[in-house]
Amino acid sequence: MIHFFDQPVSHIALPERFTYPFNYTPHPLCVLAAEEVKAYISTQKEWQEELAPGKMFGVLIVQPQEEEPSPIGYLAAFSGNLAGKNLHPYFVPPVYDLLQPQGFFKIEEEQISAINARISELEVNPHYLHLKEKLNAETEQANLELTQAKEKLKAAKEERELRRNSSPALSEEEQAILIRESQYQKAEFKRLERGWKERIKTLEKEIATFETETDKLKTERKKRSAALQQKLFEQFRMLNARGEIKDLCTIFEQTVHKTPPAGAGECALPKLLQYAYLHQLKPLAMAEFWWGNSPKTEVRHHGYYYPSCKGKCEPILQHMLQGLKVDENPLSANAHKKEELEIVFEDEWLVVVNKPSGMLSVPGKEEETDSVYHRVKARYPEATGPMIVHRLDMATSGLLLVAKTKEAHQHLQEQFMNRSIKKRYVALLDRSELNGLPAETGTINLPLCLNPLDRPRQMISEEYGKPAVTEYRILDYSDKYIRIAFYPLTGRTHQLRVHAAHHQGLNCPILGDELYGKKADRLYLHAEYLEFRHPVYGDIICIQKEAEF
Repeated sequence: MIHFFDQPVSHIALPERFTYPFNYTPHPLCVLAAEEVKAYISTQKEWQEELAPGKMFGVLIVQPQEEEPSPIGYLAAFSGNLAGKNLHPYFVPPVYDLLQPQGFFKIEEEQISAINARISELEVNPHYLHLKEKLNAETEQANLELTQAKEKLKAAKEERELRRNSSPALSEEEQAILIRESQYQKAEFKRLERGWKERIKTLEKEIATFETETDKLKTERKKRSAALQQKLFEQFRMLNARGEIKDLCTIFEQTVHKTPPAGAGECALPKLLQYAYLHQLKPLAMAEFWWGNSPKTEVRHHGYYYPSCKGKCEPILQHMLQGLKVDENPLSANAHKKEELEIVFEDEWLVVVNKPSGMLSVPGKEEETDSVYHRVKARYPEATGPMIVHRLDMATSGLLLVAKTKEAHQHLQEQFMNRSIKKRYVALLDRSELNGLPAETGTINLPLCLNPLDRPRQMISEEYGKPAVTEYRILDYSDKYIRIAFYPLTGRTHQLRVHAAHHQGLNCPILGDELYGKKADRLYLHAEYLEFRHPVYGDIICIQKEAEF
């Protein structure tokens, strides 16, 4: 399965450490390998229709360990399956081929499919549907007749009361007649009520025979599906560079959800590493790229490189990369350790700082990581309250509002909540693969929510997303870039980045956006303008800090 390059690569320096898969710039060897894989995919005409909706591919630069000098080559893989198969000559095989015809998965899947078919048969059985329709009709008729009977009882009772209170007074015999009349009418109502209950109960009993069988089948399906999934995950016995093996169930026991998500172990990079370890190939570097159209909810651009997903792959790769020297997470580096935090505005109650790109607004999981909060807390030890009023993404630079008192913080946050604070961002959009230009001005309204399987990415979701609205205006453009002003009316995580990159938005990622576009020396997004009402003396404060780009 190892491929050797079509062109000389001896002049390209090998990486000193393996790629950190969740934040990386593709090594030149990975770029060459990916281009060769893309060229191969382009020749497979029978795949093009299936690949149009999009699929992730991966390359792994490897070095055979037993040869001296060892030639450099690469492995290729795809996520999931391709053309209904897991096995294709150009790509490494899956960790476990769940599509093999005589394998336990396919056999049990057929049994579960048979249960599904039986459930469907029961749910659309003509007699069952007729019984349900008849039950509804009988229930409605019963309610109608019993309501009418109750009204007649009430009217008869009122009439008897009038006769009892009439003059001259009723005789004992007449009183007895009225009592017998009341008793008879009540007995008739009870007979009517009992008759309807028996008819409905008979129908419900017939319906229950179908639904009991359906419920029994659904319980069996759930039990068999869970057992099948468990057995399947046990077949994914993942290696690492030390030769240690863990199955997916063991790996995911340490996670919040405890169980592997569907599709775990079937992504490109775990396949590539597994094959390399099994065949004594030393992994040197990796890259994963997207082929095809962007999914409806996520942001993916044809040919762009993307980090490995967090939900399915992070726990697996934490195990599989043990024994390799791996690059550090670039986000954990303190790039601004020796820089002073720039103060743009300050008075007794608040501060506005110019946050540099690459610094957190507030501490992350690692409390010691540098952040604006750490800086201002050290600078103003007497300050009260949370201090940070709003946040900017780590990669975004620009104006950040800080309150020195709890009262000022509360007042300013209320302004953010009622959307009275005005914000303007400036960005450079990467139009290298965009035909034409977006409208000069416009509004983007795409609801956003977290992608639970690929944190911290956000996704578009009409069902689960929160409203996210952005107004924009194009300021200038060239052949390569669009300079644009964003006016966010809401403050969702990654709002501007997704609204720029998504095909339903501007379809033009912000330059340097490694999550939704292409990595560069920085994310070219800057919060350049803030307008708010002072929390103490009420004046409108307008602050601007132009971007360095």
